[in-house]
Amino acid sequence: MNHAPHWTADPIDLLRVGDGFRLADVDPDGRPGFDGGKAEGEQALADGVARLADLQEQLFACSRLGDERRILLVLQAMDTAGKGGIVKHVMGSVDPQGVQLASFKKPTEEELAHDFLWRIHKEAPKPGMIGVFDRSHYEDVLIGRVRELAPPAEIERRYGAINDFERELAATGTTIIKVMLHVSADEQRERLQERLDRPDKHWKFNPGDIDERLLAPKYQEAYQVVFERTATTDAPWYVIPANRKWYARLAVQHLLTDALERMRLDWPKADFDVEEQKARLAAS
Repeated sequence: MNHAPHWTADPIDLLRVGDGFRLADVDPDGRPGFDGGKAEGEQALADGVARLADLQEQLFACSRLGDERRILLVLQAMDTAGKGGIVKHVMGSVDPQGVQLASFKKPTEEELAHDFLWRIHKEAPKPGMIGVFDRSHYEDVLIGRVRELAPPAEIERRYGAINDFERELAATGTTIIKVMLHVSADEQRERLQERLDRPDKHWKFNPGDIDERLLAPKYQEAYQVVFERTATTDAPWYVIPANRKWYARLAVQHLLTDALERMRLDWPKADFDVEEQKARLAAS
């Protein structure tokens, strides 16, 4: 695809988790492949809106005539890293009828009575949709591991179950994009402090966020295992530095646009005689 100004390299190659990847080596303040600042980044994001929206509409339109393809964007991160901003500023720029958003919180009693993927299967995106998981099935091997909510053997089983699930999605037309937004401890502290300082942000704050923050080293270890066990060709992971919100949003927009462009979409051909219908309309 054509890169926006200030992209010096394709961020897809720079952000994708590969062999030998170490989360500890990622600079949360970085902006891989982009040599502009905040103003240039926000302008690039704005410039990319129309292209992403057009491609998303084409995907949705093609599904009306039987095209089975769809996208699943998985968003994972520690608190305050910017998942909501991705949903608002990136996905908010496309037609909402083509977006399928699911947010996975603490499992209900009914959900706990089933396998951990039971509730996930029900939210998998339909043809023509861009599905967004704001947190996902990965909570069951992240929180589950850190908080010891399941035995080690069960956590190990889940990695394989996740790979099987994602392989099945890919085989039935789903392009999977898994994103981990990587924020530093200092930046997270500032963002939590802002939520406490501003009355209009109090609703975003949960005292449990601090409890989770104290477990950050264990979460980093858990994420490292997740990348090693579940970064596959069909379902790659991308780790995006998230201290700069504008960069994280721009990078996700780029990932989505690239995935849609690789589909080589076109507007579906009419299954009726256009000229005949024009004549009928004129005479009506």
